[in-house]
Amino acid sequence: MFKALIVEKDEATGKTEAHIQDLTEDRLPDGDVTVAVEYSTVNYKDGLCLGSGGGLVRTYPHVPGIDFAGTVETSDDPRYKPGDKVVLTGWRVGEVHWGGYAQKARVKADWLVPLPDGLTTQQAMAVGTAGFTAMLAVMALEDHGVTPESGPVLVTGAAGGVGSVATAILAKAGYEVAAVTGRPETEAYLRDLGASQIIPRDEISETVKRPLEAETWAGAIDAVGGAMLARLLGQMKYGGSVASVGLAGGSGLPATVIPFLLRGVNLLGIDSVMRPYADRERAWSRVARDVPLDKLEAMTVPAVLADVPGLGSDILKGQVKGRVVVDVNG
Repeated sequence: MFKALIVEKDEATGKTEAHIQDLTEDRLPDGDVTVAVEYSTVNYKDGLCLGSGGGLVRTYPHVPGIDFAGTVETSDDPRYKPGDKVVLTGWRVGEVHWGGYAQKARVKADWLVPLPDGLTTQQAMAVGTAGFTAMLAVMALEDHGVTPESGPVLVTGAAGGVGSVATAILAKAGYEVAAVTGRPETEAYLRDLGASQIIPRDEISETVKRPLEAETWAGAIDAVGGAMLARLLGQMKYGGSVASVGLAGGSGLPATVIPFLLRGVNLLGIDSVMRPYADRERAWSRVARDVPLDKLEAMTVPAVLADVPGLGSDILKGQVKGRVVVDVNG
């Protein structure tokens, strides 16, 4: 028997309810590897899957949790053996496939990555999907020529999961980081992560008035989308790059093509769900090397399975700061 946070849906009313149940292993979905889960996290997608489903969950009952880290119990794949430490992010786990809000998970071997040396499973989930996405974004900026000498890098939604890790990674690498937040109480938190400039959200969320403004940012990591992304495109330096990682402010992009044509701005889409294995291995290797573990600990909030439904609701309201790490055995 193992404990799992199950979401069930009343087909008559459409309402969902999440509660902890004891399950037997025969309830687990098909897969090559069974993992004893140790830690998971709470992400924006998890908030959706814990509630209405957000169009992500196809069948009920369902176990959310889009990432996890733990120890292999059994494996039908020669790449993994019992006792191996592994990490999973993406592949629609926690959406279509049962996820990490349980003490056991069964998944395809192709979806796993060996835990990098130097990281514990708890630290790996302090990074989690959000931090993995942040690292992919940093790597994309680097691959397009952005360096600390290029100029300041803007991070929107900076107090959130992706933004917090991105700020810490960039600051450690020597970048000047400008952090955008709509929560004044997070200023000290963001400065502790390494942000050298705090920009109130209202200053950059206005609708585009001019297609080009003063060249300010060499790079940007944007978790907001919508009007904010459109606005910052016009503030990029010549040849600058924006890594787009989220849509907390909306999926529309009310922009013009002028920044692309006259300044050669690059808009880089960052997908962490279906990322090929080689990219995952490279990113996790960089995480182990480049994420400041002291800053990671400072941005981490501990939780247990019973806390998750409430936290899922909070993250949809923008009320979660940093990274929530869920001890599924706590």
